[in-house]
Amino acid sequence: MQQKPQTPAIELLAKDLNAQGGVYCPSPQAHMQTWNTHPKVYLDVGHSGSAKCPYCGTVYALKAGEHFAGH
Repeated sequence: MQQKPQTPAIELLAKDLNAQGGVYCPSPQAHMQTWNTHPKVYLDVGHSGSAKCPYCGTVYALKAGEHFAGH
């Protein structure tokens, strides 16, 4: 059985998150081609430190040492 290559995590700075601590996928950081996109989904990274897109499997994570201080 051939395994699908693992998508690397996209490291984010706290300033990359919106006011609620989230990001949307697909995002410019994911470098997706137009033909390969999926519906836009909100991922809460600020509260857990990382989140995985349920469509494409891209993982978005805060870079080591970064902290989200939103409300």
